[in-house]
Amino acid sequence: MERKIVLEARDVSRKVSSPEGELTIVDNVSLAIGAGGTVALVGASGAGKSTLLAMLAGLDVPTSGNVLLDGQDLTGLDEDARARLRANSVGFVFQAFHLLPALTALENVMLPLELAGRRDAAQTARAMLGRVGLAERAGHYPRQLSGGEQQRVALARASVTRPAVLFADEPTGNLDTTTGGSICDLLFELNREAGTTLVLVTHDAALAARCERRLTMAGGRLA
Repeated sequence: MERKIVLEARDVSRKVSSPEGELTIVDNVSLAIGAGGTVALVGASGAGKSTLLAMLAGLDVPTSGNVLLDGQDLTGLDEDARARLRANSVGFVFQAFHLLPALTALENVMLPLELAGRRDAAQTARAMLGRVGLAERAGHYPRQLSGGEQQRVALARASVTRPAVLFADEPTGNLDTTTGGSICDLLFELNREAGTTLVLVTHDAALAARCERRLTMAGGRLA
């Protein structure tokens, strides 16, 4: 059965000004990703992977071309409308965790639910923390957690709204091999359970090999 296309890039480019003139970071990339799929973006540093990921997630705007997320053309939306679409359809896990230091683990996971106006935010977030093995750490602040625990909280926060697409940018980049492996396992388990589409940038060959598709970027283009 053919999967519904949940994410599409059509001739997407990103150019920036620099002292040397205009630089092309992403060069005319087109791709389509089906619902529930797992895709790894791989390539050398500076190949344009993270910039492409940011455009696919609506965090950055292409200089030319179109990005369609869940049938909506992101490129035609203003920042507020893009933010609303992200809140409803996207989860994001970063290499550096990006937890809010003044909030507990539970409050960090509750945040996207509260922004969506969910009345069951505390209950749902607590269940999600339990799912990632951190029920006992709900009241801890990020500084009181190990790197692996912080990334579990970040993963819980990204997954708690059951987004259509979960983006992960080097999710194991700051973790040791064993901890990174357990985070990978969790990433794929949550992906399967929720039927979420997973798109990740990684230098980790073992992590990329677990994805159904591997897209290699070089010099801003898909090789």
